[in-house]
Formats: sequence, structure tokens, C-alpha cells
Amino acid sequence: MNIETITLGPGYTISRVAKGNWQLAARHGVPYDADAAIDDMRRFVEAGINAFDCADHYVGVEELIGRFRAKHPALARDLHVSTKYTPDLDLLPTLSKRNVEEAVDTSLKRLGVERLDLVQFHWWDYEIPGCTQALLWLQELQKAGKVAHIGTTNFDVAHLREIVGAGVKLLTNQLQYSLIDLRPERGMVEFCRGQGIHLFCYGTIAGGFISNRWLGQPDPPQPYANRSLVKYRLMVEEHGGWERFQDLLRQLDGIAHKHRTGISTIAARWVLDKPQVAVALVGAKDAKHLDETLDIFRVKLDAADREVLDALAASSPGAPGDCYAVERDPASIHKRIMQMNQNVHGAPTNMLMAPSLKELRG
Repeated sequence: MNIETITLGPGYTISRVAKGNWQLAARHGVPYDADAAIDDMRRFVEAGINAFDCADHYVGVEELIGRFRAKHPALARDLHVSTKYTPDLDLLPTLSKRNVEEAVDTSLKRLGVERLDLVQFHWWDYEIPGCTQALLWLQELQKAGKVAHIGTTNFDVAHLREIVGAGVKLLTNQLQYSLIDLRPERGMVEFCRGQGIHLFCYGTIAGGFISNRWLGQPDPPQPYANRSLVKYRLMVEEHGGWERFQDLLRQLDGIAHKHRTGISTIAARWVLDKPQVAVALVGAKDAKHLDETLDIFRVKLDAADREVLDALAASSPGAPGDCYAVERDPASIHKRIMQMNQNVHGAPTNMLMAPSLKELRG
């Protein structure tokens, strides 16, 4: 298998598909065996997937990757981990340089490294000033050798422009991009191309909804297994609802049969082929979908495939506005799914695994 890679900087060459690890976060879903999860990580790295993505607020995940690194030091030398710095919403008004450094030091300790490969910064509320200053402090830690590269997560074009204008050098912006979410095409791709910012794309298969599993199936009953599935079911709604989504799956299935693969492979490949996209993140709690993930590298979409897929995407471009706009809108159901204060104290013990759409709508 020829694993596609991309070199983002000196000594930073990674597979163009990354193992997303949000499903391993505490209180995210059904408990799992940590030793089995570490062994699954081994299988991914041995197969050539040397990019792992995580976050400081994915409770317990940085520690788990740190345990993997300690158990498999030879494989760890090939591994590059992108993490996120996501200060709690309640902390934003008083965020200090010390807070930023403490967060970086915590991630260093958890991951068992001397320098973080890539820190992707997130800011919950643009109405609270300070996000650019926090990135400038993060850049000071980069100059001190604690951070190799800086990126952002879920920022829009206006705020990226402000950040870059302040002198922050960004390597990446992580955002949602899929056949049912075209928000990056409303200015983000063009801006990032001009600034040399690479896109890390999550949600490429909408949490597993864009897959053979749901082809020809009725709208799944609630409650869902976790909050991420609620999030992506809302994106299906933005696409036009379950029946329209089924039409998309049927047409994807035709292209998948042509390439002797699955629907999710075609969907992820479509994103990976888009301008300025460096990496497609594929959420993987375990290695049962590893072969399917590797198939993304084998598939080569032709002009006819892309024409069909581009038309499918454009027929219903999904959520309105810039990247992550509806998720920040206080009046939006999309924001009500977010847990914005679980970094410092962890996931609340009384947190619902997956609130129903009816509950979210009030």
C-alpha cells in the first residue's frame, strides 16, 4: 500500500489521513479497554498512519497516547501528534500567559514529549476579547522550544485574518468539511491558500453517517450513542433531511462499487482531493475500520466521479455561513450540543451522553 504523505515543515512529514481519537475521550461513549486501544494505535502506526489527532479537552486521550508512546518507543519516533489547546469558556475573560503555558506543559507531560508537534488553538466565544493575544503567547512558547507548530481549530476567515495580521504564523486550520458541509469553500480555502495555511478536515464522513451502514436504512432512533452523532445528525438535517441524505448515499454507493470500495472511502477521498486540504481526519476508536481507512489511499477519483460528487455537494450546501458559525450562534441548536467547560475539571459526571433533538430544540 502506497501511503500518501505531506511535508508540512522540516521533520514534519505525515500521512494524509490521520487517526482521530475523540471517540476515546472519557464520557464520550461506551467505556473501552485502554490496553486494547493502545494496541489498536500500534496497528495504525505500523500500517503507515503516523498522524494522530487529539485535544487537551478529549478527557484522558493525551494520556492514552502517552502510554502508547512509552510502550512502543520505536513506533513513537515515527508518530506526529496534533493536539488542541481549548481553554474553558469560563476561563476566557481572565486567560493569562501563565494559563497558556500551564496548558502546554500539561499536554507535554501527558503525551510524554519534550515538544508538541502541533498545537491547534480554539476559542469558544469571539465576543470575549483575547484570542489573538493567547496565540501570541503560544507563539512565545514556540520560540522557547515547547511547541513546534501552531494552528487553529474552527476559526472563521475574519478572525484568521486578524490573527495573521498580528504576526502569528499559522501552519494549519482544522475545520469540518464534507459532502454535506461546504462552509470551507466560502472564502476559507482561498484565504488559507494565500497564507500557506493547510487544512486539517474532520467530519469527512459525518461521524460515520456517510457510510454503507446507513444506506437504505430508516432515520436512526434516538438516543444516539454519543454527542458527536447528534452533531452530525444535525448536519444531515442541514443537508435537507434523511430522505435527501439517502439519495446522496445511493449515488455515492454507485461510485464506490465502481472503485470496489465503500461509501465512506469515496467521501473521504473527495475531501482529500480538495484544494488546500492536507489531511483528512478519520475518527477511529479501534482498528476494525483500518483496512477501509487505508483504502482511501488506493482510490483515485476520475473527472466523471468528481463531477457527480461536486454536483451532489452543491445541490444542498449544508449549514449557512462561515466555518463553525452556526456552532457559535447562541440561538442555534448546533451550539446547544457543545460542552465548553470540560478542560480543567474534565467531563461533568451528570453530562448526558447524547441529548435528543427534541430536548435540544427546547
